[in-house]
Amino acid sequence: MGDVLHAMPAVAALRQRHPEWEIGWAIEPVWSPLLQTHTGEAAGSVEMPLVDRVHMVPTRAWKKRPLAAQTGAEVLRLRRELRGEQYDLCVDLQGAIRSSVIGRMAGAREFAGPREPREGPALWLYKKRIATRAAHVTEQGCEVLGGAIGERLAPVAAPLPVDAEAEAWCDEVLERLERERFALVAPSAGWGAKQWPAERYGAVARELAAGYGVLVNAASTDDPLARMVVEASGGWATSLPCTIAQLIALVRRAGVVIAGDTGPLHLAAALQRPVVAIFGPTDPARNGPYGTVSRVLRSASSLTDHSRHATAEQGMLEIGVDEVVAAALDLLRTEEGKVVR
Repeated sequence: MGDVLHAMPAVAALRQRHPEWEIGWAIEPVWSPLLQTHTGEAAGSVEMPLVDRVHMVPTRAWKKRPLAAQTGAEVLRLRRELRGEQYDLCVDLQGAIRSSVIGRMAGAREFAGPREPREGPALWLYKKRIATRAAHVTEQGCEVLGGAIGERLAPVAAPLPVDAEAEAWCDEVLERLERERFALVAPSAGWGAKQWPAERYGAVARELAAGYGVLVNAASTDDPLARMVVEASGGWATSLPCTIAQLIALVRRAGVVIAGDTGPLHLAAALQRPVVAIFGPTDPARNGPYGTVSRVLRSASSLTDHSRHATAEQGMLEIGVDEVVAAALDLLRTEEGKVVR
């Protein structure tokens, strides 16, 4: 989710600069609700506020069955689909081997990517290699996309789809919550080193519950991490499994989102909702919340390290519950003041 959200401001800038251009996006199906939603009777039409078409690339499924005939057929289908659009330019904003291979499959006359991609071998597939100097990955995306078209681009807030069913679901959730303002806690992370302890998230929830509702983003109804947060809160927090479309609707209304370097944090930033960002081994100068009001917490002892360790980074453990609660309350009260005025 984070990679898609970090790339969207660059694509929004391109859309604003060249509204007549046709833009496609190749994406893992699970993240497609960030770009499109089905609307109208029986969901017969599709709303895509940012791009003209979406190409589904189910690499997760392919990885599980790499040698299956179905996988081979789906890869060939994608290749035909991409080449059938006759794209003039393809740009890899992810800088990964997987994305560069898919980009090359498109058969565009020009294929561009970062000069220093996240995964080195991706560089071999680009026809045009673009240097980046900006610190933040969102701005780097603008440098790569701008370099690919020979223009200077600056990040633009990207629109996300509005799913009517998800909005109705959110209405029901908030009616049951019986609180006008709420905080959303997202305790999970891509790997253990980036994950602040669930017990501490629970303690934060318990403190905030005196004046606000607290919801916990859960991967499923039996998400053990979300359950640990709820238990540590003394039952004051509510676990809430939801789809991507529902999460978008929920985050749009959150008074504050509290999370580490993870998808829901970057979704909140994209929707310009206040965030408390708890960072450890990843550098907020590169991956921090972009384009929104935020309080970024990171210990001076934390060192940037993308090794996928299973346990929380030591510097991250120096961030205390009181510090997170104070940051969240500050943002919540600031938002309330804006509403009053």
